[in-house]
Amino acid sequence: MVEEMLALRGITVSHETVRQWGLKFGRAIATRIRQRRLARGDKWHLDEVVLSIAGKKHYLWRAVDQDGFVLDVLVQSRRDKRAAKRLLRKLLKKQGRAPRVLITDKLKSYAAAKKDLKLRCEHRQHKGLNNRAENSHQPTRRRERQMKRFKSPRQVQRFLSIHDPINNLLHLHRDHLTASEYRAARVQAFQDWADVAGARLAA
Repeated sequence: MVEEMLALRGITVSHETVRQWGLKFGRAIATRIRQRRLARGDKWHLDEVVLSIAGKKHYLWRAVDQDGFVLDVLVQSRRDKRAAKRLLRKLLKKQGRAPRVLITDKLKSYAAAKKDLKLRCEHRQHKGLNNRAENSHQPTRRRERQMKRFKSPRQVQRFLSIHDPINNLLHLHRDHLTASEYRAARVQAFQDWADVAGARLAA
């Protein structure tokens, strides 16, 4: 969409130029967003979804908090205890604390990984409770269609490690805000974006 937005302002760039901008600046911006260490919820929803990459089956593991903010993603070729442990270790290291509640579907790998890591949090296993994590896969599915499938596990990991922090920054919960609250939240989000991207907002 960046190409069309710039075209509206009379600036012509190619799709490849926009892609190279994303590769060059996206990771640095995503890192600055993560460094802000915004407070995240203590209820973690974990889920995995199948991705077909170059004809092979891979699994995109995702963790979100109770407010829908993506905590982390991990692309793996397995859907077992080892893969679940790897995701949980990564989460514990990044978040710096264990969750109060862990919500997953009925995949037994989660319980086995939790037991191995000696986590004492409450673990709720029920498919209906995990809609928040399942819904968080939808933007990824849209991007997958737009990009005409992902080309490699590395590409997916790199793309989502940039996309999800930026998406978190602009995640405004529009359904739960009044019009005035939404506008104020949007102004704040744009200001935060300007800070992390080193851009100037028009007066």
